[in-house]
Amino acid sequence: MKSLFVGNLSFQTTEADLTALFQPFGQVGRIHVVTDRETGRARGFAFVEMPNDAEAAKAIAALDGKELGGRNLKVNEARPKGERPPLRNNSGGRPGGGRGRGGFSHEDYRESARQPREPRW
Repeated sequence: MKSLFVGNLSFQTTEADLTALFQPFGQVGRIHVVTDRETGRARGFAFVEMPNDAEAAKAIAALDGKELGGRNLKVNEARPKGERPPLRNNSGGRPGGGRGRGGFSHEDYRESARQPREPRW
């Protein structure tokens, strides 16, 4: 049983569309179009399970880069969450962004000589 990741889908793509796309390559098990929890809208990717590994490999070879709904599909073998590289953003990996929160440096300046300050007037 192989689970395939299908990315760059049009938001209007349905399970029936994916079934029709993958069936010429072999038996299709479960199809899961991922939707947003709050809005219910499709998120632009899905997972397709195929019981036969050879058929799944043929589907990947034939469909990766194929156009569906005006978009070029990205099809590859799905990887478990633990194997993916971590996502990084500009805030050092913290959610919510890093601006406007007051910066804090982790550098150690205890041994450095202090610079004299300019007078304020």
